[in-house]
Amino acid sequence: MSTLYPVGLDLVDRRVVVVGGGSVAQRRVAGLLEVGADVHVVSPAVTTALEALASSREITWEQRTYAAGDLDTAWYCVAATDDAAVNAAVAAEAEAARVFCVRADHAEQGTAVTPAVGRYDDVTVGVIGGGDPRRAAGVRDGVVEALRSGTLADRRHRGAQNPGVTLVGGGPGDAGLITVKGRQALAQADVVVTDRLAPQALLDELSPDVTVIDASKLPRGRYMSQDTINAVLVDEALAGNRVVRLKGGDPFVFGRGYEEIQACAAAGVSVDVVPGVTSAISVPAFAGVPVTHRGVTHEFTVVSGHLPPGHEQSLVDWAALGRLTGTVVLLMAVENLPRIAEALIDGGRDPETPAVAIQEGGLPGEATVRAPLAKLPSAIADAGLRPPAVVVIGPVADPSSFPAP
Repeated sequence: MSTLYPVGLDLVDRRVVVVGGGSVAQRRVAGLLEVGADVHVVSPAVTTALEALASSREITWEQRTYAAGDLDTAWYCVAATDDAAVNAAVAAEAEAARVFCVRADHAEQGTAVTPAVGRYDDVTVGVIGGGDPRRAAGVRDGVVEALRSGTLADRRHRGAQNPGVTLVGGGPGDAGLITVKGRQALAQADVVVTDRLAPQALLDELSPDVTVIDASKLPRGRYMSQDTINAVLVDEALAGNRVVRLKGGDPFVFGRGYEEIQACAAAGVSVDVVPGVTSAISVPAFAGVPVTHRGVTHEFTVVSGHLPPGHEQSLVDWAALGRLTGTVVLLMAVENLPRIAEALIDGGRDPETPAVAIQEGGLPGEATVRAPLAKLPSAIADAGLRPPAVVVIGPVADPSSFPAP
């Protein structure tokens, strides 16, 4: 086959003739409809799917054999019958009328070739495999999958992109647990504003020209104020950049993500949100702890422990939590756990309630400490457990006690 010149055709509302009504024609019609072509099928019989398209007037079906003149006013045609002579006649008419024609049975005898096509966002990938359709499909699938997973950078020219902020939940820390859409956002970013709980391994995969801004907050230590983070997001977006705010877990679970949305909205900056896998559920799962289990608990409550019971700014009703019998999941609670455990017990929780603390779930530094609620604070101290850690309180913390299924 000679070297082909690749080109994209605008076929919206333009007449395209498909001669044949079998499975090959069905596949070609699907692609043509996707790009808005005015499709006319010529065939004595068609597949059920094509008949349905004709019944709904999405295509025009001429229920007869091919005849000379069928390509009049056509912009493009496909010869897809199981009769080589008919396909040859279609190709000959197309040649005379200067209409590009695809021959499904002998590609080299047509004047056009249908590439293996895949789409991601507004990018169309078309691969011509040198006469080998399986090779073309394999390359297409590899490119599209790389775009979808974010492993192939989809960097847009700054003048052709829509600046704004994408708020991405990075999951509990393992780079493999970010969503596919989150990886896609990173692959398109000009600026990434991140923190220490986000999956750090993903930063090493960024293009060298991507600006990375550290917005980490250390407990009782160095930090970038929330007002400063908000200003950075707004300023970078207004400068024409695609900004990704990469956060750990889910940005709306104690992540102050909505505060960042409010700041962007006030400045007229558009924001997209990509939810993440929250550590409140995923970290216990790493340790083999389900937050619910049939016949054991019918509810779970996620609570921030960054303020101790009795603090004037605390919004938590610890006494009410103590009366619950289900699962309590505590985030940011290592430092205040002694007072939290005391408040839960005072509220009615059994001191012997199973409890577990999991440090850096799913990461190389993962460590787990199990103890009854009353003894968990001292057990954590003895083990040297440190933040970030998730605490689970309730019968689910001791799966060995579950009834047999």
